[in-house]
Amino acid sequence: MMITLEETKKYLRVDYAEEDALIESLINAAEIYLKNATGQTFDSTNDLARLFCLTLVTDWYENRELTVGRVGEEMRPVIDSMLAQLTYCYPEVVE
Repeated sequence: MMITLEETKKYLRVDYAEEDALIESLINAAEIYLKNATGQTFDSTNDLARLFCLTLVTDWYENRELTVGRVGEEMRPVIDSMLAQLTYCYPEVVE
C-alpha cells in the first residue's frame, strides 16, 4: 500500500475504528484508480502520488452518497491536474 490506514485516518480526522474497513477499501480503490489512469505503478516514496490517493480517498469518503469511483465536481480539476503530472512527469517505477 502506498498510504496506510493510520495516516489516512489522521488525514481524514477520523479517530474511531468503526469505518476502518470502508477507509481501507477506499485506499485500495484509489491506488487502483491511479494505476489505471496513468498506466504506472507508484510507491510510497512519491509524495504527489500519495497526496493524490489521500485527496481521492477524502473526496470519496466525504461524498459517500455518490457512486464510489466518481470524483466530485469540486475536486475534478485538482484530480485531473495531479493525474496529468503523475502520468507525464515521473518515470515509471519498476517493481
